[in-house]
Amino acid sequence: MNLNDRWQGVISGCFQGSSSVMALGLKCFRMLHPAFRNYLAASIKPVSEVTLKTVHERQHGHRQYVAYSAVPVRHFATKKAKAKGKGHSQTRVNINAALVEDIINLEEVNEEMKSVIEALKDNFNKTLNIRTSPGSLDKIAVVTADGKLALNQIGQISMKSPQLILVNMASFPECTAAAIKAIRESGMNLNPEVEGMLIRVPIPQVTREHRETLVKLAKQNTNKAKDSLRKVRTNAMNKLKKSKDTVSEDTIRLVEKQISQMADDTVAELDRHLAVKTKELLG
Repeated sequence: MNLNDRWQGVISGCFQGSSSVMALGLKCFRMLHPAFRNYLAASIKPVSEVTLKTVHERQHGHRQYVAYSAVPVRHFATKKAKAKGKGHSQTRVNINAALVEDIINLEEVNEEMKSVIEALKDNFNKTLNIRTSPGSLDKIAVVTADGKLALNQIGQISMKSPQLILVNMASFPECTAAAIKAIRESGMNLNPEVEGMLIRVPIPQVTREHRETLVKLAKQNTNKAKDSLRKVRTNAMNKLKKSKDTVSEDTIRLVEKQISQMADDTVAELDRHLAVKTKELLG
C-alpha cells in the first residue's frame, strides 16, 4: 500500500458517515500532499541546496502551490574533518599585482622567489651526481686575491678517464693551493692530488656511503636556498611596511598574506625537488 492509499484510509475512517465531509478531506489531501512531500524533501537538504520550487499545478492553471526552503540548519565539521584540515590555510588570496604596484611589485618578488628554485635545481644538476663529471667542478668557488672565482675561470678542467678528472692550473699557478682546498671542501667527497701545476681528482667509487654523503649535501643546499628565500620575503615585507602610513591596514594584511603564501609555495617546491633528488641519489 502506498502513502496516498494509506492516507485515504485514515481520512475515510475519520469521516465515515459523512460522504461530503470525506470528499472535502480527500480533496484537501490531494491538494496538500505534493507540497507536504516536497517540504519534507527540502528539510533534509543543506541550506545552500534548497531553492523555491513549484511543486504542484492544477491542470487548468488556476492555482499553484510552492514549497519553501526549510529552517536553516548549521552543519558542523566532525572531529575527523577538523583534524584533517589542521595546519592548512582555509583560504588563499590572489591579489592582482597591477592593483598594488604602487605599494610593492609582487611580480618582481615572485621572480626573485622563482630564481631561488632555479638556483637550487642548477646546483643539483651540476654538483650532485652519482658519477662525478668535469661539469660538477665548474662552479666550485675558489678564494683568490681577487675574490671568489669559479674553478673553471682559473683552471682548465678535463676528463682524463672515467676514474680521473684533471684541472690544469698553468694560467693561474698561484691559485693552485686555494683550488685544492676548495675542491676538498666542496662536499663532493673528493680528494685532489697535485702534480706540479696539474691537479688530479680521482672520482670516488659509488658506494652507499658516497650516496648518503651526496644526500646530506643536497639537504644542506636546500637549507641554504630556504635562507635565500627568507631574505627575499623579509625584504618584501620591509618594503611593504614603508607604505603603512598611506595604505589601509586591511590592504597591508592582504598583501602580507599574499607574500607569505608565495613563500610557502616556494618552500613546498624546494622540498619537492629535494625529495626527487634524494630518491635519485639513493637509487
